[in-house]
Amino acid sequence: MCPDTFGVGVRVTETELRFLVHVPTDVDSGWTDPEAFQSLVAEVVWERLDRRSVLETIATEYDTGATVTLGTVTLDPDGAVVDHDLAVPERSGDGGG
Repeated sequence: MCPDTFGVGVRVTETELRFLVHVPTDVDSGWTDPEAFQSLVAEVVWERLDRRSVLETIATEYDTGATVTLGTVTLDPDGAVVDHDLAVPERSGDGGG
């Protein structure tokens, strides 16, 4: 079994913020329960990023319909974190310039 890299982001709707897990088309067959690995990916993200701060930034800085990319998480099918590349979204006026 090989590790798989999942993209993660947050979609802004009119009524809520939706956590998204982008699953690779060639995902390892060791992942038998989609809900379980999506929950695991979310857990990994929120262990590494401040959930409240990230969601507050997205809610105040991004428009309805936007999908804000947080990065990627690479996991083995046994749930072990192999790698991650996650970043807090920038507020207006932060960085760049």
